[in-house]
Amino acid sequence: MSTIEKQLRASPRNLRYMLTVTIIVLILFIWSLAAINLEDMNQSGLKIASNILKGIVHPDLNLLFGISKQSVLYLLVETIAIAFLGTIVGAVLSVPLAFLAASNIVPKWLAWLTRMLLIVIRTIPALVYGLMFIRVSGPGPFAGVMTVGITSVGMLAKLYVDAIEELDIRVLESMTSIGCTTFEKVRFGILPQLMSIFLSVTIYRFDMNMREASILGLVGAGGIGAPLIFAMNSYKWNQVGAILIGLVILILLIEWMSNKIRAKLVKG
Repeated sequence: MSTIEKQLRASPRNLRYMLTVTIIVLILFIWSLAAINLEDMNQSGLKIASNILKGIVHPDLNLLFGISKQSVLYLLVETIAIAFLGTIVGAVLSVPLAFLAASNIVPKWLAWLTRMLLIVIRTIPALVYGLMFIRVSGPGPFAGVMTVGITSVGMLAKLYVDAIEELDIRVLESMTSIGCTTFEKVRFGILPQLMSIFLSVTIYRFDMNMREASILGLVGAGGIGAPLIFAMNSYKWNQVGAILIGLVILILLIEWMSNKIRAKLVKG
């Protein structure tokens, strides 16, 4: 018998704990099934589902490969622009908030207040922000950029704070001992440790913002979401298929590229 097998057999068997967890999960699963209503699944719903699949198999090629303002290519470029600019806005706003929320940088009362602000920002859904900005600036890409930017702050600032609080404090202590100013400590002691982590997190958030920017179009905040819902309401399934194909291909490409870049940043 190997050493690993002996350790496995010697480990305590928490059968009661596993049984309790299994029963709780089964109860929650059965209780959740009660919220599912299958009465609306009639013949027309199944027909619509089959039409969507047919639209994906037989998309509108003119819409998919065209270069007009109504084409999928133009709408995808607009969606990328909304996600990119929104990510930049969110990242710029998140950096000062993250430093204000780091308890090892600022007084604890200030860090606590800033964390409460970030929690409030994260609580409000993106669609609610979209509706609010549409009321302020009107429908269009600008409302989408501001919505993506504000929703990005909640996540980016939180992850930035985690990175800041894991800093090697010994570097700062040594810089203090030689008389460095606060700006010099931030510039030469903190930012070099955080830059790769910040970039990796920001790229990951951009990947998420691509999906959010697509959804925000449903409320009129620019991007490809609005044409998608219009095509579905008009039962133009070949257009729906063209939009979905373009959106899936774009998100897969961006996810592949972001994974490559983040892997290089982690290795670097």
